[in-house]
Amino acid sequence: MVDYHAAHHQCSAGGAQTYMEQENDWDRDLLLDPAWEKQQRKTFTAWCNSHLRKAGTQIENIEQDFRDGLKLMLLLEVISGERLPKPERGKMRVHKINNVNKALDFIASKGVKLVSIGAEEIVDGNAKMTLGMIWTIILRFAIQDISVEETSAKEGLLLWCQRKTAPYKNVNVQNFHISWKDGLAFNALIHRHRPDLIDYDSLRKDDPVTNLNNAFEVAEKHLDIPKMLDAEDIVGTARPDEKAIMTYVSSFYHAFSGAQKAETAANRICKVLAVNQENEQMMEDYEKLASDLLEWIRRTIPWLENRTQEKTVNDMQAKQEDFRDYRCVHKPPKVQEKCQLEISFNTLQTKLRLSNRPAFMPSEGRMMSDINGAWHTLEGAEKGYEEWILSEIRRLERLEHLAEKFHQKAAIHESWTDGKEAMLTQKDYATSTLSEVKALLRKHEAFESDLAAHQDRVEQIAAIAQELNELDYYDSASVNARCQKICDQWDVLGALTLSRKESLERTEKQLESIDELYLEYAKRAAPFNNWMEGAMEDLQDMFIVHNIEEIQAMAMVPLRDSALQDELNKQNSNDTLRAKFATQANAVGAYIQEKMEEIGRISIEMNGTLEDQLTHLKEYQQSIMSYMPEINKLEGFHQHIQEALIFDNQYTSYTMEHLRVGWEQLLTTIARTINEVENQILTRDAKGISQEQLYEYRASFNHFDKVRGPNWADEFKACLISLGYDGDGEFARIMGIVDPNGTGAVTFQAFIDFMSTETTDTDTADQVIASFKILAADKNYITADELRRELPPDQAEYCIARMAPYTGPDAIPGALDYMSFSTALYGESDL
Repeated sequence: MVDYHAAHHQCSAGGAQTYMEQENDWDRDLLLDPAWEKQQRKTFTAWCNSHLRKAGTQIENIEQDFRDGLKLMLLLEVISGERLPKPERGKMRVHKINNVNKALDFIASKGVKLVSIGAEEIVDGNAKMTLGMIWTIILRFAIQDISVEETSAKEGLLLWCQRKTAPYKNVNVQNFHISWKDGLAFNALIHRHRPDLIDYDSLRKDDPVTNLNNAFEVAEKHLDIPKMLDAEDIVGTARPDEKAIMTYVSSFYHAFSGAQKAETAANRICKVLAVNQENEQMMEDYEKLASDLLEWIRRTIPWLENRTQEKTVNDMQAKQEDFRDYRCVHKPPKVQEKCQLEISFNTLQTKLRLSNRPAFMPSEGRMMSDINGAWHTLEGAEKGYEEWILSEIRRLERLEHLAEKFHQKAAIHESWTDGKEAMLTQKDYATSTLSEVKALLRKHEAFESDLAAHQDRVEQIAAIAQELNELDYYDSASVNARCQKICDQWDVLGALTLSRKESLERTEKQLESIDELYLEYAKRAAPFNNWMEGAMEDLQDMFIVHNIEEIQAMAMVPLRDSALQDELNKQNSNDTLRAKFATQANAVGAYIQEKMEEIGRISIEMNGTLEDQLTHLKEYQQSIMSYMPEINKLEGFHQHIQEALIFDNQYTSYTMEHLRVGWEQLLTTIARTINEVENQILTRDAKGISQEQLYEYRASFNHFDKVRGPNWADEFKACLISLGYDGDGEFARIMGIVDPNGTGAVTFQAFIDFMSTETTDTDTADQVIASFKILAADKNYITADELRRELPPDQAEYCIARMAPYTGPDAIPGALDYMSFSTALYGESDL
């Protein structure tokens, strides 16, 4: 039986009053159910007598025996251990009222607000008011001070019941009414603390009366807890009275208060295990996210390093579209994953430091340095791939232009050479007269001039074919074949031209010899012959019609004018696209620069509480994210630029890649800043650092951080001296903690972790070992049954799965080594 004369801590009036206002609802529902009133009368009477008997008295009728206030004042003295004012012994009504008022005043002095309860009603024997008053006393002195894992009163009592009964089958305590109807919860409570008194496995859920009576009788006989309930009343009502159940269960809590040492030990272990479980889950999450991100990078880099050439500009533009899709759709979530990975890593390290655990070392190849290295390689491949795509588009654009030019010039040349071989091989001079041969010679000379003029075109065709070969044109074979055919034909034409000229000249000489015979005749017929020959020349000149090409060339002029006008329109359109992109790029670039500078100032000039700072930063983050449509707008302009094959822009110094990187850095920086504040909140809450201390640490660190330079070590030493540290040995010790790798970069988080560790205490392996020793009843080992009895199921199984068998001299089968396990909690983090 608990001794209520022992010291009770007095809670604040405000807190108690608030709680009592929430719980003291007896005046609304007390007598709605007659069965509840009957249960409360029996339970409250038994509860009062369990304390009054210490003073050698008791009550029989709860509303009658408290009417004069004497036993009521005595009850309060017994349960509080304090003396009340001397009671009045008179029998008159006024004396009774004064005594009851003294009792009510004492209750009120404990911070309890008595709702609608007056002394007159108690003196008059008002059952409703009397039961309400006793419930108020029970709440204040038997229930309110119960505290389990930072919950108190009713919630604390319920949590205590849930914790204690969790390992038992068919027990599920969710409330203080129907969860207790079958009696198993009462038996489980007793068995948990005194397994020697209850054969729990023999109890049946379908026999509630037997179960209830068994628990009530055992509690009264062995635990000195009076029977406050009737089994038949509980079973016979749909919903047992909550206050009656709570009153009776609170007696079990106080009866087992001697086991609070084990409860405290279990709570410490549970907190330590919860920290470890949460940390291990974060480690698993980090490992998985790191593996997934690295695998994505591993799959993506070969795609970015693939330099398989395409045949046409359209094919390369399709690759460019795939790359744009990668940059705008697939990569941004991975940027967020990388940022989240870094934040998770930093948060985990902070939690490990706060819980006195060793730093987390990811598995090989999954360190943040590995992630950053892989990411750097990815971005290098990205840059190279985009540059290659642009160079390939330029190359293919040039190739398509050259190929079109080659085929155009080849077609013109082939059109010109069409029929030329037949013309050069004909024997028309064999039957011609001397004048006709001379005319043919003049015509042939004109052809020779034309042939010489076409030499340049043939050389151009050959040069274009050579350039196509050098630029690795995909259809070089057909180009080469056509070029070779043209060159071969050109050689043939040259040989035929020379042969025809020789034939014409030889024929001319022969005809001139013959013509001398007709000289005289010719002299006489000269005028006529001259006229005939002139006419023939004119007719022959018109018949050659080698000026058709010149006429066709003249027809090409308006066509070229049209093409040039189209090109002018295209370049004007391109310039408009350049200007649109440049205007947006300059605005985005200025915005990113401005926000980066603002974040730098915010991180140094943070004011208000950490929660205020966090709220401000998250609002700032939302403000930045609302700028995303402008980034998308810029991406749209960039897409138009690329589709138009524009490779330069004199209106801006920004490139799309530069702005993408800047935007990603902006989002990452604000996320990191938010994470730093979140980690500071974790540190503050875990270590109990005041807001004033945080301001002092931040001001000192910011001063050091602003002047960081060649003499940063001296400045940081000055920072530590300003906080009360002195001496080179002390400085070296601190530097080994805040900068273990000697990088010269001391973060504020590392600094504040050190300062919090210096000024606060944390759980240690020795403390956890001591807690397990309590649960193990001072043995050097613990059993699985003991773990399951004392700890929540998930944490009990967590320990059982990780504890090695105990091999000491007093070992028994199934003994587990809690000492090495406790040490490992603060040593190896990957148990």
